[in-house]
Amino acid sequence: MDYETLTVALDGPIATVRLNRPDKANAMNLAMWHDIRRAFEWIDQTPAARVAVLEGQGRHFTSGIDLQMMAAIPATLHDDCDGRVRENLRRLVLDLQDTLSSLERCRKPVLAAVHGACIGAGVDLVCCADMRYAAADASFVVKEIDIGMVADVGTLQRLPKLIGPQGLVRELAYTGRAVDAAEARAIGLVNRVFDTPEALAAGVREIATVIAAKSPLATRGIKEMLNYARDHSVADGLDHVATWNAAMLLSEDLMAAMSAAAQRQVPRFRD
Repeated sequence: MDYETLTVALDGPIATVRLNRPDKANAMNLAMWHDIRRAFEWIDQTPAARVAVLEGQGRHFTSGIDLQMMAAIPATLHDDCDGRVRENLRRLVLDLQDTLSSLERCRKPVLAAVHGACIGAGVDLVCCADMRYAAADASFVVKEIDIGMVADVGTLQRLPKLIGPQGLVRELAYTGRAVDAAEARAIGLVNRVFDTPEALAAGVREIATVIAAKSPLATRGIKEMLNYARDHSVADGLDHVATWNAAMLLSEDLMAAMSAAAQRQVPRFRD
């Protein structure tokens, strides 16, 4: 598939999605929003892709939503009826939300590798990933307050479920201050910090390689269960996993894993 603002590559079982507007600090214009959704829908639908890595080309991960895109929005919403203008705006916001939710809908684990700046919509984006890793030069900013708006594509909904105390999320959202890589690790926003962007890329690929060697069916099920449990009660989550395993447990992957363990071999699974 051709992408205007991304490079997407499949190397063995690992799909790499790279934001590719380095001359604009990977600012997320409308084409990039559309490309992101298409890329993760493709990864979801491609059996050979077992895990995805999301990264940015150039000095920064992303500077957030493209301000030229923001400036152009009013003209795209025009209607003589104020109510319809507002309906159009709501539909646009919902569509942008859906774009980022494509990372969660993708059944494959998504690992975000962040270097340099990750600002505004970039935070919304990485909050949708399964795991986040950072280079030592990374920084994260919930920037929307500084342009006089409420973050509306996922940060305020997902970040509290990632880093805990409501007071800290509120501080970041109200102040727009930067969180460096060390603090991001301390508060649980990222799993690990690597010394350089190069070490980050190598380290995340190593983790992705480990995941890709596991049962694809089980990996997809784990993602389904974790996302479901995040948004439901413990009782609901237990019921959901019981239903899942009633359908999926007796699989060839289970047999392959048990047989390999008995023979002290490394199991191999088909896509």
